[in-house]
Amino acid sequence: MEYYQEATDIIKEVKKAVIGKDRCVMLAMTAILAGGHILVDDIPGVGKTTLAIAFAKAMNLENKRTQFTPDVLPSDILGFTMYNKDSGQFYYQPGTVMCNLFLADEINRTSPKTQSALLEVMEEGSVTVDGVTREVPHPFIVIATQNPAGSIGTQLLPESQLDRFMVCLSVGYPSLEDEIAIAKGKSNDILNLVEAVINGEELVKIQKTVNDVFISDDVYKYICLLVRETREHPLIELGLSPRGTIALVNMSKAAAFLKGRDYVIPDDVEGVFEAVAAHRIILAAKARMSHLGAEDALGQIKVKVRKPKAVKRTV
Repeated sequence: MEYYQEATDIIKEVKKAVIGKDRCVMLAMTAILAGGHILVDDIPGVGKTTLAIAFAKAMNLENKRTQFTPDVLPSDILGFTMYNKDSGQFYYQPGTVMCNLFLADEINRTSPKTQSALLEVMEEGSVTVDGVTREVPHPFIVIATQNPAGSIGTQLLPESQLDRFMVCLSVGYPSLEDEIAIAKGKSNDILNLVEAVINGEELVKIQKTVNDVFISDDVYKYICLLVRETREHPLIELGLSPRGTIALVNMSKAAAFLKGRDYVIPDDVEGVFEAVAAHRIILAAKARMSHLGAEDALGQIKVKVRKPKAVKRTV
């Protein structure tokens, strides 16, 4: 299938820098091909930033990084207009989002006002400053990192912001073998091992190819039944929105593409369901009292909803 080899080569390059986290890398690549944004939620020092920079290098994307702190302002992100006394005119000074891959580091350490400044950019692909709307470059990807809510100086992201992220990933601690490999390696030079496979224009073409992946009516129904069950399950207080449904559709297409198919099977949907849904749901008191997490509730849903048979694309 066209562009399949390029996509797998990107994953191989990223794995040079992100050791032992194959599933995390695969899900991040899936989200990028699906045209979505990524939230990496984990403790400091496990490679969240390395993951983002490695993808930027492997796809040769113009990338910018903002270290979010309480004093970061919306104008730092979106840009601002300044008066030029020589020309007598105002001109736009671009913010850090004017790039292909924007790394929002520790997004939950900044103010809610600055967090909300990303909403239009992530959803609409444009920024509005002083009444003038400007499109961001294409492709445009946001990879945000955040520390757990209990960390010092953090503020929870609102549900409206979380819903803009296609997936939420957790890197986690490495295994003993992987940590030995990390310890032996030259951590300062590890990103230099990553080589560019494609550029931004080629990524847009791959994303269009992924969008054309076929989904049968039975699989569409399966996706919607999974989503509806999140709204009715007794362990879940707030289920997925229609935006979550679309995210699950697009992630399933990208998952099928990365397996070399031009059609989606139920296993593709099942494989990305938790990554798409876990950060979008709010657990009910019953779940919290029973010490059950989002993965437990979503696991029950996957067991309950019957999978249809796979249907190939017909010419």
